[in-house]
This record gives sequence, structure tokens and C-alpha cells, in this order.
Amino acid sequence: MTSESTSPDAKAEAPGTAQSPGKAPGEESLAPQQTRIMGRTSYLLAWFGGCVSIGTFAMGSSIVGTLNLLQASLAIAIGCFVIGVALAINGAAGYKYGIPFMVQARSAFGFTGTRLPGLVRAVPAIVWYGFQSWIGAGALNAVSATLLGFDNLVFYFITFQLLQIALSVFGFQGIKWLENIGSGFILVSLVYMFVSVINKYGDVLGEQLINIEGTWGLPFWGATMLFLGIYSTMILNASDYSRELRHGTGPGLLATIYAMSILPCTLFMGLIGLMVSGATGVADPIQVFANAVDNPPLLITTLLFIAFAQVTTNVLNNVVPPTYVLMDVFKLKFRSATVIVGLLAFATFPWELVKDGSAAGLQLFVQTYSAFLGPIFAIMAVDYYLIRRRTLDIDKLYDTRGPYRGINYAAFIATLIGALVALNVSAISWYASLVPAGLAYYLMMRYWPACQRFCQ
Repeated sequence: MTSESTSPDAKAEAPGTAQSPGKAPGEESLAPQQTRIMGRTSYLLAWFGGCVSIGTFAMGSSIVGTLNLLQASLAIAIGCFVIGVALAINGAAGYKYGIPFMVQARSAFGFTGTRLPGLVRAVPAIVWYGFQSWIGAGALNAVSATLLGFDNLVFYFITFQLLQIALSVFGFQGIKWLENIGSGFILVSLVYMFVSVINKYGDVLGEQLINIEGTWGLPFWGATMLFLGIYSTMILNASDYSRELRHGTGPGLLATIYAMSILPCTLFMGLIGLMVSGATGVADPIQVFANAVDNPPLLITTLLFIAFAQVTTNVLNNVVPPTYVLMDVFKLKFRSATVIVGLLAFATFPWELVKDGSAAGLQLFVQTYSAFLGPIFAIMAVDYYLIRRRTLDIDKLYDTRGPYRGINYAAFIATLIGALVALNVSAISWYASLVPAGLAYYLMMRYWPACQRFCQ
């Protein structure tokens, strides 16, 4: 790297390469990460604990009557494999240089232009944050009503959200321990819930899921994208996480860690949603497990798991990404930004998203935002691997007056091209967007004079 193009302000933001002695809880910044706090095992457990998404349950509910049990299982597995590869691809820059997503995106979109991918990433995160917080609050309210006779969902929603905000301000140090400690409990609870559903609805499941023909056509591939789409938000900002992983893990092993940590939770939650909604027509997970579990102590344990799982998922997947966006755009401190993100989640009206008729709406939501996330992923991959040849000038990425100043319109146009194609093939929007966006970006960067300063 050279220092000639780095402004004094940029140097203040991007510290040198000296290894710092440690990282205090909540000590997060956009500067290159010098203290890596996660080994391979810890990293795998963090992803495992952070992927128990009730959104996956909703996606399982949305494909009832479309796929049989075998097809649904394969669709989930394929989606998780693609997720693992994509996370390894887009997280490579963060892993190598210790930079977050909002800094990585500057080479493709420009300093000002990064607000586009930042906004596209932040909005779904905040919506899922509110949705999953409402589910967690519903679980706590059900436990309270059973044990204490106190039934007030609004009270528990506010309390639960404030608790998550308090946990979020500890940053990745807090996330690491929360996810690692909770992973075992999560796995045991998922297996138990899966067995309970089969025991409760086994006879109906044979008719509704096993004996139907299903399809291997476009709806099958659309289902792979739905389960992928839940995590397409995380694919975009993979560097926010990979910058915390200690060096020494190759790309193949890293892709395997991602896929194998995401697959168990996605498989269990997706199939539980598919089976229960197919058998009962109910999409609210709190009602589902209240009906599926007859033993009160086990029901309380299950409901507490649902609440805990929302915390582990939210703090990893739905707090950090929009927090970094606010830090970059408004120059906020990490803790201030996490509080604002938590407050914004109140405004997502999550009670409207848990209704029985909402599964189809959530499916459309995933397809729509994936149509914009796919092009941005393709642009960032082309930029890093084909334009930059996996070599970044870190000083320039922090130089507000350097070649990456302003907006790179090639990235904006390529995003629009990919999104337009994707929205016309909404069932597989993420897949459909990749080639048009990636190819358009590459050609413009090579042959459009206005983009040449971004190619330096």
C-alpha cells in the first residue's frame, strides 16, 4: 500500500497494522480489524446460533402444496450450499484485510455511492429484526401467561426489544459468547421440536407432504432461492463477520464452515414450518408449538428457546449490518448506532407479519429484496476478483478525496440492470440478477471513460 493518496482524516480512521492487545466489548469501528477474536470453532458456532431464523419457518410455510418432503429437503440443502460458497466469495476481502462491508463496497460504488448497497442491506435487516422480536416477545408472553397469569404482549415486545438493544451494544465480543453458549441448547431444542411435530401430525404429513407429486421445475428452484434469500442479506455484508475470524482458514474450508453451520438450523426450521403449516394451516410458530407440545414444562422450555433464538439471530444478522451503515453515513459511534437500529425495529409493524396469511407476503418480500441484493453481490465479486485481482489499496479505501470519492455510476447502472431482470423472474430473482449485473459492471469498468479513476 502507498500512503500518498491518504488524507489526514483517512489516516485517523484507518489505523496502522500494529496488533492491538485486545478488543473491549462494543469496541467496533470501520477501521481495518487488527484484533481477531474468533477461531474456527467459535466462528462456526456463532453462525450456527445466529441462523435460527423464524423467517425460515415462514418460508417453509409458504411452499406448502408445492413441494413434497424430499424436494423441500433438497431445496434447503442446495440453498445452504450456495449460501456457503457466496459467503466465502464475498467475505474474502474482509477476511484478508479486516475491512467491513461498507468499506469494501467503496471500491465498486464510491464513498457516496455506498449508501445504495448500505440502504438495500439495512432495510430487510430492520424488518426481520422487528418481526423476530415480536415472535420472541410472543414466546415470553406465552410463558408468562402460563406461569404467572400475566398476559400482555405489547409489554413483552417493548421489554424484549430493550433487552436486545442492551445486548447489542457489546458488539462482537458479546455476540461471540452469546452464540457459542447458546448453540448446544439451540440444537437440542430443534431436534426435540422436529420430533414433536412428527409425533403430533405424523398421519396427516403422509398425505400432505410425502405422497404428493410436487415438482422439480421452476417452483423447486424458486424454493432454493427462498431459503437462500433469507441469508442473501448476510451474503452481502459477509466481511462484517469474516474480519473477526483469525487468519489460517482457506476458502474451501471457510465455505464448508458457512454451509455446515447454516444447514442444520435451516433444515429443521424450514421443514418444521412446512410440516406444521401443511397439517394445520397455522403459520404463527407460537401457536404451532403450543398445539404440538402437550407437556407444559416442555412447552415452556420450547417457548423460551424460541425467544432465545430470536436474540442470537438478531444480534448477529440484523443489528450489526445496519449499525455499520449508520456509522458510515452519519459518523456515529457503534453503541449509538445500535440503539437507533433497535428503535427503528419498533416501526416495522411486526404484528402484521405473523398473521396466517402473511407467509405469502414474506415470500414476496424475500424475492423482492433479493432482486437488489443479488446484483450488488455480483458487482462486488466482479470488482474484487476481476477488476482488483484480489488486491486492494487500503489507504485509498479510506481516502475521501482519493479515486473512490463520489459515486461510481457503473455500479448503480449495473445494479438497476440486474434488478430489472430479476424482478421479471421473481421466483428466482437472486439467481437471475447475477450474470446481467456482473457482466454490465465489468464491461462498463473496462470501456466507459467515466469509470477509469475507479480502476486505478
